Amino acid sequence: MPDAERIPSELDQLVDRDPEETAEWAASLDAVAREAGPHRAAYLMRRTLEHAGRTGLALPPLPETDYVNSIPTAAEPEFPGDEEMERRITAWNRWNAAAMVTRGSRLGVGGHIATYASAAWLYEVGFQHFFRGKESAEAPGSGDQLYLQGHASPGIYARAFLEGRLTEAHLDNFRREAGGDGLPSYPHPRRLPWLWEFPTVSMGLGPLSAIYQARFNRYLAGRGIKDTSGSHVWAFLGDGEMDEPESTAALTLAAREGLDNLTFVVNCNLQRLDGPVRANFKIVQELEAQFRAAGWNVVKTLWGSAWDELFALDTTGALVRRLREVPDAQFQTYAARDAAYVREHFFGADPALVEMAKLLTDAKITECFGVSRGGHEPRKVYAAYRAALAHRGAPTVILAQTVKGHTLGKGFESKNANHQMKKLTVDEFKDMRDLLDLPIPDRAFDDGPVPYGHPGADSPEVRYLVERRAALGGPAPARRTHPVPALPEPSERAFQALAKGSGKQELATTMALVRLVKDLMRDKETGRRWVPIVPDEARTFGMESLFPSAGIYSPKGQTYEPVDRDQLMYYKEADDGQILNEGITEAGAMADFIAAATSYATHGEPMIPLYIFYSMFGWQRTGDQLWQLADQLGRGFVVGATAGRTTLTGEGLQHADGHSHLIASTNPASLNYDPAFAYEIAVIVRDGLRRMYGPEPEDVFYYLTVYNEPKVQPAMPEGVEEGILRGLYRFREGVPAAPDSPRIQLLASGTAIHWALDAQRLLADDWGVIADVWSATSWSELRRDALSCDTAQLRGEDRVPYVTRALRGAPGPVLAVSDWMRAVPDQIAPWVEQDWSSLGTDGFGLSDTREAARRHFGVDAESVTVAALDRLARRGEVKRETVREAARRYGSA
Repeated sequence: MPDAERIPSELDQLVDRDPEETAEWAASLDAVAREAGPHRAAYLMRRTLEHAGRTGLALPPLPETDYVNSIPTAAEPEFPGDEEMERRITAWNRWNAAAMVTRGSRLGVGGHIATYASAAWLYEVGFQHFFRGKESAEAPGSGDQLYLQGHASPGIYARAFLEGRLTEAHLDNFRREAGGDGLPSYPHPRRLPWLWEFPTVSMGLGPLSAIYQARFNRYLAGRGIKDTSGSHVWAFLGDGEMDEPESTAALTLAAREGLDNLTFVVNCNLQRLDGPVRANFKIVQELEAQFRAAGWNVVKTLWGSAWDELFALDTTGALVRRLREVPDAQFQTYAARDAAYVREHFFGADPALVEMAKLLTDAKITECFGVSRGGHEPRKVYAAYRAALAHRGAPTVILAQTVKGHTLGKGFESKNANHQMKKLTVDEFKDMRDLLDLPIPDRAFDDGPVPYGHPGADSPEVRYLVERRAALGGPAPARRTHPVPALPEPSERAFQALAKGSGKQELATTMALVRLVKDLMRDKETGRRWVPIVPDEARTFGMESLFPSAGIYSPKGQTYEPVDRDQLMYYKEADDGQILNEGITEAGAMADFIAAATSYATHGEPMIPLYIFYSMFGWQRTGDQLWQLADQLGRGFVVGATAGRTTLTGEGLQHADGHSHLIASTNPASLNYDPAFAYEIAVIVRDGLRRMYGPEPEDVFYYLTVYNEPKVQPAMPEGVEEGILRGLYRFREGVPAAPDSPRIQLLASGTAIHWALDAQRLLADDWGVIADVWSATSWSELRRDALSCDTAQLRGEDRVPYVTRALRGAPGPVLAVSDWMRAVPDQIAPWVEQDWSSLGTDGFGLSDTREAARRHFGVDAESVTVAALDRLARRGEVKRETVREAARRYGSA
């Protein structure tokens, strides 16, 4: 290209100290391209760049390499196991996984077969040679953390059956959990807490969580809580799963922090649930470029040993070029067609390949293009795993190519529909038996369902399997369910500070919570176990005071002088920092929380995570992860700050949360509180520490909403602790204006208590109405108690819901108000014996002052007053004209 047409590059900004030498290099490249062809020129350039990288020259890495194995056959390490023994073990696992799902399909419960069939050796090599158990000497009490692909669970159950950890009865109860002895469809710790550690079938959350788990392991070590250097995190993923944005959301974090304790294994069978992952492109190459660009070490394990002959014949590079050209969907077609088709459509594209194909038998072509993939050969998988563990300074991703449905027969292998195929026929099972060389006689198929297979508890296979797991530290996967020591109760002092109130000082409940946590972090016994987590804007929540004292965790410490170093609350990073300040990633912060909240089981080290965020960006934005937290039996405090629809002035719709309590109420493990006062926060947090970290810990977590609206915080009245925790207590009784004054009960949560108190005064002073004000700290806890009582009633027990008992005898109607949509307080309406009505902030949020927003939604004190008079008018206790007069007076008509 003439210089006049050449596109300028960034190199043009640099001074060329020897233009003549530069021109000579360019001319040499041009000459190679002319004489030997452009492919040779490209090859030389790539080898030159590889050499530069090996010698330490600072050049950017190539985003892609050829579509071949990263580890040549000649460089593979010696395989340390008994390959034939492991083949037999894997064959039994394949058989029992398929039998389990097929037997379940008779009852309509279904299951997935093809995923494990493609990945069997990826798992088996790990279980036999790499995955450390909880009793491992290198990682005592922790072992490795295994994030196993959800759809492959039948294979994991089959292996546990071979080990003796499961019985045939268990396998027959796959996906039949109602009786209490079933196996969950996917990895669900809450359903099978002795086996599964990590729920992974909500695709994308597994890889994200694995990264933050590896990071949290380093955090524990950095802070001196536990030596986790012997633990490795393995995440098994599907190539289709990598399309989930969460799958790749934290790749740069893993590279930036040098998490070489982390390995992704991506099962590249080139198929998603209903078809090719990249029909017109190549998913392996795309993933390689993505991971390399993010700073990961990439190991490609694509081709089985049958391909060695083909690559040896490829003296021109034509085969490698052709492999790069063929899109994934076409390669799937090759796997399903005969040798003649492959000769014509693959080899026929290049004269050099036509000549190569003449040297190959049909059987060789069928083997190579049909089933010979690197992910199906234990030696190649072992080599990849060894390379991953040997690599230092960065995480590793292994891209292992497989065939989906491998060994299940031509009816399954590489078929687009195999995700929906739930069973094999008897003839297909017999073919599978013959292929796997299993000693199952034909008569075993005569009566009843397809049989399970087991070589015997004292067979060489089982002895080998048990010995290998013993050498690696016990069974895996396995979750520790033995109780960890209870944490000692913190000092009373921190809680008493909030119980005394704020005097004349105005204090937002967000700040009250932060002060409490700051004091609890100073506790000599439990302070170091707190893990404050914030996605960003810690200063918005008043947490900057924690920066210099607790420090922000960074594996590099602080390599710079902070711009605010001369200020009292300067920004301090440290390799033993306590705060996890994640930047703008609620998903990342939530993954942090899950790792910390389950550390009691993963590592035997209970931690107390507190995750604080903009209220709108919790349950609405990362609700799937909060369900993951519940499924993983996590414990800790989730805090929606700047809560409510009207307290965050000026921010508008996207920040105005009026519904998170409704979403949170759907999660059985979430204990949801909307405290109005600082002392309520103290009582709730203290109860949470007792319930989650006491002698009999519960698998729950607490969700608190706190507000940024400064108010005078009253001292705690006597005897209200039970009501705070149960969800309702009378905060202030109305004073009768006259013996026959009409009366109403005002129930309010969170910041709405102040509107109710102002309305109490207006009703008394302007209209002679008595209003009792109740603090409703938890609408959802009141509802759960009531539902429990209803269930007990159906069983013949006489139980009255707490909310019914608390309000029984309170005169007049009940009017509930909150900064949430009306459906939040309406949760308890069926169990309130009085006339019920509610006010709330239904609809979209908007930007304005607090006063204007509350008037807009009709929840300010004046609106509450008018609504209260209206309820009394409906009962005939005040005149209808009184309601109209109040509306005119307050401007709400």
